[in-house]
Amino acid sequence: MKLSDFKFDVPKKLIALYPTDNRDESRLMVVHRKTGEIEHRTFKDILDYFGEGDVFVTNDTKVFPARLYGNKEKTGAKIEVFLLRELNPELRLWDVLVDPARKIRVGNKLYFGDSDLVAEVIDNTTSRGRTIRFLFDGNEEEFQKTIDTLGETPLLKEIIERKIEPEDRERYQTVFAKNVGAVAAPTAGLHFTPQLLKRLELKGVEVTPITLHVGLGTFRQVDVEDLTKHKMDSENYFIPEKTVALVNEALDNKKRVVAVGTTSLKTVESSVTAGGRLKASSGWTDKFIIPPYDFKIANALITNFHLPESTLLMTASAFGGYDLIMKAYKEAVKEKYRFFSYGDAMLIL
Repeated sequence: MKLSDFKFDVPKKLIALYPTDNRDESRLMVVHRKTGEIEHRTFKDILDYFGEGDVFVTNDTKVFPARLYGNKEKTGAKIEVFLLRELNPELRLWDVLVDPARKIRVGNKLYFGDSDLVAEVIDNTTSRGRTIRFLFDGNEEEFQKTIDTLGETPLLKEIIERKIEPEDRERYQTVFAKNVGAVAAPTAGLHFTPQLLKRLELKGVEVTPITLHVGLGTFRQVDVEDLTKHKMDSENYFIPEKTVALVNEALDNKKRVVAVGTTSLKTVESSVTAGGRLKASSGWTDKFIIPPYDFKIANALITNFHLPESTLLMTASAFGGYDLIMKAYKEAVKEKYRFFSYGDAMLIL
């Protein structure tokens, strides 16, 4: 397929600047692949579609406050440093993006607030990318605490055009968040509440985790018309034995295996046995799912409403079928569903 196949207009006013007051009261569009039927519900109505033996696979990655603001030595120029991933914990080497990049060269030092945190630029990786080494005298726990204190919630300001607020730190985490490492939330999970999970449990639904540390590559603009030539950034993942057992039992019993988000979907589809079952594994995945694709593990998907020409929309289209999902998106615009990270949800059955 081509990039232009995923182009459509989303009015700016439909991009959600804030989440709903209650997580499970977002709107929910339910899309039925077999019949093409589209329903309009509320997220907590998701209970109506699942029962005993069904399995929800959630992503338990935790977002860390990845955006730092520092000052360049000598000039004092304000520099934004976006932490992408830690390359070497002992040396405190990080892969980052800097802005404005033109001012940052190898050898420059950056100072962060009134703290003891200093960073030295040691390599250029891309036009905006740098490798930096943090210079910090404390231990690892103290270092992480300093980053947590100085850092800002990494909402994409280019899309959510407002100031980051203290409330974002809690609302941009899912209730599943446990393992620190993501620079963006697995947003389909943002709609769940402890109460909703309890009600799913009472219906006999199992909720089980994988971990995929979401990177900014998930949102990187596709700049090639031929989608087969787009290269995804690698993201670190982990699939535990418990999840494997629950998922494979559900598949054997012909129950629903629900991927909560495209990150969970990509992870389980990255670790499949020759017999079409999930296997425990960990490592890095750069899997890029576009139509057509033969899904082996998940047979239902919960996802948010994504932006035009995004890899997330392409993956959702592969799962739901290109024509049906594009029709659903047209309906979503007409019905004023809210788009992007803090927006509404879609359930594809």
